[in-house]
Amino acid sequence: MTYIFLVAGKGSRLHPLTLNHPKSLYKLDGEVTVLERMVALIKKHDSEAEIVIVTGFMSDLIEEKMKENVHFIRNPFYDVTNSIASLWFAKDYLNRDDVVIINGDIVMEEELIKDIVCSWTEKPMVLLDSSIKTDGDYNVQVEDDVVLVMSKDLNDYYGEYAGVTKLEKESAHLLSKEISYMVNNHMHDQWYENALVQMIFKTDFKLYYKDICDYKWTEVDCVSDMLLAKKIHNQEK
Repeated sequence: MTYIFLVAGKGSRLHPLTLNHPKSLYKLDGEVTVLERMVALIKKHDSEAEIVIVTGFMSDLIEEKMKENVHFIRNPFYDVTNSIASLWFAKDYLNRDDVVIINGDIVMEEELIKDIVCSWTEKPMVLLDSSIKTDGDYNVQVEDDVVLVMSKDLNDYYGEYAGVTKLEKESAHLLSKEISYMVNNHMHDQWYENALVQMIFKTDFKLYYKDICDYKWTEVDCVSDMLLAKKIHNQEK
C-alpha cells in the first residue's frame, strides 16, 4: 500500500516550541521522532509499503531527517493553504493503489499499526475513537456503520477522528477528483477530510469507520499530548 503523510503545517498550537521546528520531528526519546517512529513501524508491518511525505514548513529539516526510502513532495504554499492543498500536490499517488493518508502528528501503539493501519481494507474508512465524547478536535457522527459527517464544529458526535483515512483504489481515485475540484474552485483553505464529507453529501459516498477506542494513540497538539506520545513510545521500547 501507499502511505501518505501530511506534515506541511506549522504546528502553531504548540508555539513557541514549534517556531523553528516541525512537530513531526518532536523527539519521543533521545533519537526517535514522531514521524520516524510511524514510518519505521509501518515498514515493519508492511514490507511493500511505499511512503510519501508531503512537507511545507521547515521542509529541509524533515527531508534531511527522513532521507531513506521515502518520496518527498513539497507544498510551497503551506502558509496560505490547508491539508487539502498538500494532498492535491500528492494526488498522483491517489490514482495508483490502495492508500492510507496519515496526519503527520499522530502517534500510535504498534498493535494498532499492525492490526489496522497496515491491514488491507476492501472499503473506504476513517479511524475514530468513540471514547472521546467531549473536546474532540475533528469529530465524526455516524449512523449504523457509515459516517454521516465529520467536522471541527460538531457538538454531538460519536467519536474523535484519529487522523487516519484508509482508501481502496477506487475510493482513492474519487477523492483525487474531489480535491482537484475543490482546489480549482479556490477551496484550498479546507481540511482534506472535508472533501470526503462533500463526497458523502454530493454522491451518497459510503464512508465507513473503524473504532480504535481499545488502542493507545494521540495527536500531538498540546503539551499533554506530547507527554502521552512519549508514554506510548516508551512503553514499547
